Amino acid sequence: MTLALYRYALPLRSPLVLAGQRLEHREGLLVEINGRWGEIAPLPGFSRESLAAAETECRRCLDQLAALGHCKPTLPSVAFGLDCAQRQWPPSAHPLVKPYPLWQGTPQELIERLSTIEPGSLSRLKLKVARYPLDDEYRLIQTLATHLPPGALVLDANRGWSKSQALAFCSRLPEGLVAYIEEPCETFAASLAVASATGLSLGLDETLARNEPWHAHPRVGALIIKPTLIGTLARCEALVAKARLHGMAIVVSSSFESDVGLGHLARLAAEWAPDIAPGLDTRHHLVGGLLSDDSQTRDSQIVRERLRCCYQVETRI
Repeated sequence: MTLALYRYALPLRSPLVLAGQRLEHREGLLVEINGRWGEIAPLPGFSRESLAAAETECRRCLDQLAALGHCKPTLPSVAFGLDCAQRQWPPSAHPLVKPYPLWQGTPQELIERLSTIEPGSLSRLKLKVARYPLDDEYRLIQTLATHLPPGALVLDANRGWSKSQALAFCSRLPEGLVAYIEEPCETFAASLAVASATGLSLGLDETLARNEPWHAHPRVGALIIKPTLIGTLARCEALVAKARLHGMAIVVSSSFESDVGLGHLARLAAEWAPDIAPGLDTRHHLVGGLLSDDSQTRDSQIVRERLRCCYQVETRI
């Protein structure tokens, strides 16, 4: 068995500000286990572990694999990457629904962008909110309403509002436009209260990534599955099973992984939720990739020259 750990750094087309942290490069790790690959890429500002901590734990896990044939990671990004590298991937039985675009920017920038798009040409869109004055964001959504069909807009607030702010904003939204809103408030209870008061459907994202308490409710309409933040595939699959049991949408979503990680997420999305558009529209933020082409389907396409080996173990197990 060959066990190896590699580092990568891919420049961003423009800097990203995530939870107050400015990023100009996306850095991460690729783990190789007998020719199979997994990506370990904690997301600054959202993952609870740093890249350095992930590398330290992954080295320990590789040592355990070499000595014992198994390991038990504790950090979510490490657990996801190691699971991918050891998974027996089933054949893809379903074509992937096209990921919906993620729009970020000032309301004025996005309104100007809309002026160049023919009405009716957009079928679905995700919009980041709770970043600018409420009136400016509401004006943008009013404009979007002329371009989108009913139920085609997903809003993501990343817990950016107080309960009163969320109520003030959500109560003014055009009726029937919003499919669901992700995490408007800091707590599940406050977000659920806003959804119940306004009739909106609620999507859970940070609640799942932070493993916080929540319960099924008629107003909880979607679970946003981000394996890099959630951890083991077993934990993700338990959430998928719960979503199916309660009739919730399952949205597999990225955390700005490289094309390697996005390829694995696309396969999981096709397996877990073949009829639901995933949230994987982050590839365009990165300049270049780690694969030799854009198909993202075969591990053999990884270009090792774009990686730096930082740990390697040889074993006969």
